[in-house]
Amino acid sequence: MFLRHFITFSFIALLAGCAALGPREALEGQGNRQQWREHKEQLSQLDGWQINGKVGIRAPKDSGSGTLFWLQRQEYYDIRLSGPLGRGAARLTGRPGQVVLEVANQGRYEAHSPENLLEEQMGWKLPVSHLVWWVRGLPAPDSKSRLTLDSDSRLANLEQDGWSVEYLSYTQHKGYWLPERLKLHGRDLDVTLVVKDWQPRQLGH
Repeated sequence: MFLRHFITFSFIALLAGCAALGPREALEGQGNRQQWREHKEQLSQLDGWQINGKVGIRAPKDSGSGTLFWLQRQEYYDIRLSGPLGRGAARLTGRPGQVVLEVANQGRYEAHSPENLLEEQMGWKLPVSHLVWWVRGLPAPDSKSRLTLDSDSRLANLEQDGWSVEYLSYTQHKGYWLPERLKLHGRDLDVTLVVKDWQPRQLGH
């Protein structure tokens, strides 16, 4: 019954901030390494965005889809999920040290971090803080990763902390090439995100 919260929990990842990217990458594929470094540096400067899209989940005992709204303003975030997975509506807001989840007709939950909230409510341990990087087409900087580049020197596949992220297509907005369709493969869980509208912003520090 808790899977209806999964997408909301997962997309709270937004607390990682804008720390510098680390040198823990194993690169493969046909892309140009220098172009990748330039692409990565450009995307790492994004600290604000608005995303409208769709999410879907497949798991052994549950599956479904919903619509996603994700507002990121540096360390503040506001994520809203509607549809079958959210049972109508779910909203997550917060910043580092304070996370609030509101689920329609169920209640309000608080924790100091998205990881703690996920573990408390579901008993799952997932690298949710990586998603603020993954959604931009970047590896998270705080653990090792294996990257496969496509012919345009962007991520085609990312393997990190037991997860595989497949980048199926990109779209260009305001000079940034950003993931448009991606799939996350974890243990017994597959999550698909299709971004219908990207509005990237660089707000400054």
